[in-house]
Amino acid sequence: MLLQREKASDKRLFLALIVLTAFLVLSVLGLTYFVPTVGLSSFPDVVRWIFFGGVVFIGLVFTVILGFLAAVIALGRDIPIPYAKKLRSIAIKYFFPLFVTVGRLVGLPKERVQHAFVTINNELVISSCRNGKTPKRILLLMPHCLQYSECPVKVTYRAENCKRCGKCPIKRLLELAEEYGAVLSVATGGTIARRVVKETKPDLIIAVACERDLTSGIQDTVPLPVYGIFNSRPQGPCFNTQVDLEALEAVLKEINK
Repeated sequence: MLLQREKASDKRLFLALIVLTAFLVLSVLGLTYFVPTVGLSSFPDVVRWIFFGGVVFIGLVFTVILGFLAAVIALGRDIPIPYAKKLRSIAIKYFFPLFVTVGRLVGLPKERVQHAFVTINNELVISSCRNGKTPKRILLLMPHCLQYSECPVKVTYRAENCKRCGKCPIKRLLELAEEYGAVLSVATGGTIARRVVKETKPDLIIAVACERDLTSGIQDTVPLPVYGIFNSRPQGPCFNTQVDLEALEAVLKEINK
């Protein structure tokens, strides 16, 4: 129930950011069109073409933002979204940094915007799975800080080396990977994570990480779908971190319906 409330809060925040961004873009569009119109007649044709091209570009940006607005509203009502995969790619590539900037303008911490962004990203990933084929090859990509800090076994690259003592989540993650036919990999950083993705060639990634690593990883792998789950850090960053295993299994069940 708490997780559902958090998701609803993230959706409302993202909706507010989209509305605010749309308002700001529309304001810029109005200013660029109306303010210099009188003086443009004295400029060469090429300058006028560049100016009006900019107006058209901003207008297209505004149109795409309205598309996001419609998508978020649809997600809130659990309505399937056409072209969810394409919309997700555009959002990640071009608009996430814009939403972070707008969030900062109104005093929102970057991590709060990242949470909202990942929630919407996840909904779009699930929506695209419903609209298309069920992914056949799923990669569970985990950070090495999930491993028990005093464990002598090296599980990076070879998670199957785990002795399954149960002192960290790796044991249960291996069980879930086996149960749902997924590939489990533990990475020590972004470079190794990218190498793992390249080697395994998954149809879908379920990744666990902190806010910074998760959002940057989602951006690095677009258009490959990545469902993100934030880790919890009861003992501080990068040390004996935890993951909501029930939430992760729920995602696997949803994908394999």
